[in-house]
Amino acid sequence: MTASNGRSAAAVRIRQIAATAVPLYLSMIAASAGALVDTAVLGRHATAELAGLAVAMAVFGPATAAIAGAQRGVMPFVTEHQDKPAQLASVLRNGMWLAVVTGGLGALAVAAVPWIGRVGGVPEGTLDRLGLFPALLAVTTLLTAVSTTASSALIGLGRGRLVMRSGLAGTGAAVVLSLLLVGGPGPMPSLGLAGAGVAMLASSAISAVIAQVALRRSPQLAGCSLRWGRPQLMQVIGLARVGIPLAATVLIKFAVLGVLAFSAARISTEAAAVHSIAVSLVNLMFTAAVAVGQAVVPVVAERLKEQDLPGIRAGAVAGVVVAAGAVLALGGLLTVARGPVLSVFSTDPGVREGLMDLLPLVLAATLGDAFQALFGFGLIGVRRTLPSMLCFAACYGVLAVLAVPVATHSGLTGLWGMLAVVNLVLIAAQGWCFRRYSALAVASPVPA
Repeated sequence: MTASNGRSAAAVRIRQIAATAVPLYLSMIAASAGALVDTAVLGRHATAELAGLAVAMAVFGPATAAIAGAQRGVMPFVTEHQDKPAQLASVLRNGMWLAVVTGGLGALAVAAVPWIGRVGGVPEGTLDRLGLFPALLAVTTLLTAVSTTASSALIGLGRGRLVMRSGLAGTGAAVVLSLLLVGGPGPMPSLGLAGAGVAMLASSAISAVIAQVALRRSPQLAGCSLRWGRPQLMQVIGLARVGIPLAATVLIKFAVLGVLAFSAARISTEAAAVHSIAVSLVNLMFTAAVAVGQAVVPVVAERLKEQDLPGIRAGAVAGVVVAAGAVLALGGLLTVARGPVLSVFSTDPGVREGLMDLLPLVLAATLGDAFQALFGFGLIGVRRTLPSMLCFAACYGVLAVLAVPVATHSGLTGLWGMLAVVNLVLIAAQGWCFRRYSALAVASPVPA
């Protein structure tokens, strides 16, 4: 291949990844904005019910994130069999069985929110306001698993725009229903937290139906039925071997980020506020990397199917380039407009000054996180996710152990500096794992 052809192929990969990632990013940002509406409406309705929402979301958020991680393991298998309708249908049916298992476990955890709250010392007055909300949220969790499976399959088939449509439809329904049901404008009754639960349930149901219908209409299925039959245990286990380590990685990250939040809160109330806003800014930028990473998986999986090791690695590198561009663009926009942006989050001069001082470290930590995540998504594409989980457990385990003493002696600067360093180590670890296990995947593919 000539240098010109190589540059042309790289440009094609970058455009392909970006074209898939943009609608996914828009969908995820819209979902985040929709969640803010729930918070705002409940906050204006009743403080006690807002506290109940926070307690329930502390379980619901990690549960649904872990489910999403587990179901991403379906993507490389979908890409491999997209030109084999019967095998593709089998992967999708067994992926749904995996969704039932992961979604069911998540639903049980969410339904147990009142008990978890009591064990955690949440005031009874807050728990009493939950009412039907945990039950509604448990059903929402199960529907989220069904929706996520269809969305992952659509991404694996290169149909990211359909994922965006289902996500935007669900978010739109959630916003409208929250405004109507929580506060009860005009003659409508005020349902409070239960209204928020109904809105979230309806949103998940709409997203799941649209995504499932779009999947069943995919030309790659060529009329094959997706009716559930008996699960093929070995195929379910094969999907779980890729997906479950991803779910565990998500839970590890949630747990350690919780330790960081606790460490920041030990410094001072102002430090806790600065840390919380910094995390929100990171999520805005890191979501772009997640969208790019999901777009990378089918590119890598397609090259694995052809046993094309250079193509596999080039796909991951193209993803790193796109993610770097997205994070740097968002970070640059944040830096240029830092005054107006930060004023949205706080009017406290001390908090805003602290954020200004912390911003370079926040951007460095986010960029490092984006790079390591892209190599992690590359490992999804080659179906070797356990090494990625082990890297994450080791690096974030050190972060969890050192967080409190570092925050005590060096404040937020030390805490975020340590996070940036850990992410740099993760880039090296994940990059090495991707290089090693991509070669092993070509030499000995994992059967679907």
